[in-house]
Amino acid sequence: MQLEPRLQTPLWMTVAAPVAAVVIVLLLCGGLIAWAGAPLVDSYIALFKGAFGSKFALAETLVRATPLILTGLAAAVAFRAKLWNIGGEGQLYMGALATTYFGTGLVVLPAPLMIPFLFVVGAIAGGLLLLVPALLKTKLKVDEVVTTLLLNFVILLLTNYLLFGPWKDPLAMGWPQGAPVVDSGILPNLIAKTRLHGGLIFSLIAAVCIWLVMSKTKWGLEIRAVGLNQDAATFAGIPINKTIIRTALISGGLAACAGVTEVAGTKEYLTLDISPGFGYTGIAVAMLAGLNPLGVILAALFIAGIYNGADSMSRAMDVSNYIADVITAASLLMVMLAVMLTRMRIRFG
Repeated sequence: MQLEPRLQTPLWMTVAAPVAAVVIVLLLCGGLIAWAGAPLVDSYIALFKGAFGSKFALAETLVRATPLILTGLAAAVAFRAKLWNIGGEGQLYMGALATTYFGTGLVVLPAPLMIPFLFVVGAIAGGLLLLVPALLKTKLKVDEVVTTLLLNFVILLLTNYLLFGPWKDPLAMGWPQGAPVVDSGILPNLIAKTRLHGGLIFSLIAAVCIWLVMSKTKWGLEIRAVGLNQDAATFAGIPINKTIIRTALISGGLAACAGVTEVAGTKEYLTLDISPGFGYTGIAVAMLAGLNPLGVILAALFIAGIYNGADSMSRAMDVSNYIADVITAASLLMVMLAVMLTRMRIRFG
């Protein structure tokens, strides 16, 4: 038995393989639900209803999917250039810090200007944070996996210091949180009596724009070429270091915009727990999507739905909500296997 490359992959196989992989995972994880003593069909119905079964459930799923789309895009762009950005969490918090610094009274503009301003300063802050590992990689050949990962802890500790110190809101009854964002900087609500905000629109537009850049522009071609083969890209005249640095600025900026949406949209002030790991989960989103910017939208909705639905299933069926982590991890592995089989065929002989 051996693997050999497919000369051509049919479109139906490209679409069907990830779907089949997810269905297989749900069937396999059904064994764990049955092991827990819960009825399988009723449990999955509860999971679906908890994720999409009402206006409130759908809104909460979309709220959770919003930062996942942005951190997923950040990982997808970076990984295309083989820039292994594991620092999405730190870049998210960097965007949140920039939003708090500029958006709580230092700058006050009308809403049509204030909201774009916060996204711009947040993106700049996140891009500059990832620029440090990118320069270390290009100039000194330092492994960016280590530097981006460690910078997460640096930014989280900085956030902790600021919220327990100079940025602590004196009106917060002793809780470690920042001052509220000014009214003109709050993202507009999309559905009444829910937390769904305009950050969703921004994330969808960002996904379409990144898809256009990656598939239709010279920049996107250069990023993909550097990721596929640096020697060939150099021979073709593509500036490797310049492309990596440009990719770092885009990737870091996208992850930081997730922090902007959480501070200016979901919570309206900075806290230590604005992210339950969106930066790390964004990597799984990107991999599930096959690094496709439009696929990131669907992958983010799937993972957000699984996590929100698992909470509902846990309450209704007394099944541990950690089943969401199992489904996410198993889906990632199964989808990667499915993608491999769309590119390779098994030949027996």
